[in-house]
Amino acid sequence: MTDPVIHQLRRQTNKTASVGQTRSVRGGLIVLAVIAGFALGLLVFTIGPKLANSWRESRWLRQAEANLKQGNFNGANDAAQKALQINHDSFPAYQILAEATEKQNRAETVVWRAEIARLRPRDIDSQLNLASAALRFGQLDAARKALESVPKENRESAPYHVVAGWLARAQGDEAGQERHFAAALAKEPGNETYQYNLAAVRIKSPDPQKNTWARATLEHLVKSAPFRAGSLRALLNDAIQHSNLEAADRFAQELQLSPQVTFSDDLLCLDFYKKLDKKKLATLLEKVKPLATRQLDDLAALMAWMNGNGMSAEVLRWMEKLPPEKTANPPPAIEVAAAFTAQKNWSRLRRWTKGSNWGDSEYLRLAYQAYAKQQSRQEGTDAESASLWHDAERACEEYPEREIRLARLATKWNLPTQAEQLWLRVAHNPLSRREALDALFEIYRANNDLPNLYLTAMRLHETSPEEPLIAAEYARLSMILDRNPSEGQRVAKEAFDQAPTEPPCVVAQALSLNSQGRTADGVAVLQKLAPEKLHDARVALYLA
Repeated sequence: MTDPVIHQLRRQTNKTASVGQTRSVRGGLIVLAVIAGFALGLLVFTIGPKLANSWRESRWLRQAEANLKQGNFNGANDAAQKALQINHDSFPAYQILAEATEKQNRAETVVWRAEIARLRPRDIDSQLNLASAALRFGQLDAARKALESVPKENRESAPYHVVAGWLARAQGDEAGQERHFAAALAKEPGNETYQYNLAAVRIKSPDPQKNTWARATLEHLVKSAPFRAGSLRALLNDAIQHSNLEAADRFAQELQLSPQVTFSDDLLCLDFYKKLDKKKLATLLEKVKPLATRQLDDLAALMAWMNGNGMSAEVLRWMEKLPPEKTANPPPAIEVAAAFTAQKNWSRLRRWTKGSNWGDSEYLRLAYQAYAKQQSRQEGTDAESASLWHDAERACEEYPEREIRLARLATKWNLPTQAEQLWLRVAHNPLSRREALDALFEIYRANNDLPNLYLTAMRLHETSPEEPLIAAEYARLSMILDRNPSEGQRVAKEAFDQAPTEPPCVVAQALSLNSQGRTADGVAVLQKLAPEKLHDARVALYLA
């Protein structure tokens, strides 16, 4: 029999152990709860803000997308910018900003396309979209860099060649443009856009086969609504250039019936009727004049066409019949000044350009006033003319499009010193570099300035490396002036291989062979030219 005292002691001991175990478990649970609390707090503090920011970003993006769909581009811009403040690498936000600014025709599109390309550096579409946007806003260096960023394995795709073709066109590289457009069409022969791009280039080609193909392609595309008006314009231009009056008449009538006809098309039809029939031209001109007066831009365009076609006296007679408010301000006022200039009516030109303000075109008013004073040959006008021209140049600073227009005027008015300085400035702008270099080349050739002629030829070759005639000129000057003649020999060979029947290329190759001590070979190359080409002054000189 168990001792009651011992039994009582055992019961107390077990109770104490149970209480201890319970306390130990409770303590452990408390510790675990504290740890879990800290972990949850840490999670809330680290993940919570991210979740909240993600929610806020999504909310702004939804608002931006809704605004974009509704055509509220400013609202889309604002909402997308708010999303970017939350997430600086928000890909959807950059996409919305790019699309919205693109539809608003704003240059910021390039910035947003560049951000997209940064986030997707290996994506060909991102790089091509950036290049296209840069081309649209005249940022050729940015377009070139974007194309260079396209992975090499994707540089044979049709879209790549299309964008590269437009870049070549912007740089004045017609051979490169044709080559890329042809490569794009070879990849997708059934693509009508690619067909039109190449045909619009080749319709101007002196190569009969290319011209015939282009004409046939455009006549086929006339049946396709998106390309109808553009194809008719190209065909009409071609028919006018080749004096194919019957075809031009047909294309002109079809173009005037096209829903996409523009006022510029009316001017194109005037070009045709000028060749076809002077009576029909006069009739059409009288029909077009009332249409032109509805819009000042159209009025100026028609006056410019008339000035360019020897009708400046008619412009001045018409101007007298128009209300002063139609002609007193640009752009019509500029064309009236051009008419006075063509008529050499310096006194009326001085009065026309004196005392008013032409706003954004003020630099042109100053230029015409300066030229009028210079041509008046009155005592004391030279200094005044120079001062006015200086003011015109100063008004063009930081405005490339103004510099180009003023440079063209200086060239047209045979002011070589002023033209040279302006074209040198314009040449820094990639978008207009080719035109500037062409103009400088003519200035230096007229002045027999061989060192500058060589430098300009070299820059032209760098700008348009695929054009054999430019390459031949650069090679010829390199050898004649002994400026890196080995480079000249190499370029001459490349140009000759590209165009073995073009006299400048043949001359350059003959010079190259002669400089290498292979005079007989050089003479043989020249003698392979067609007999009529041997009478070209330059060819005859080098052959002799």
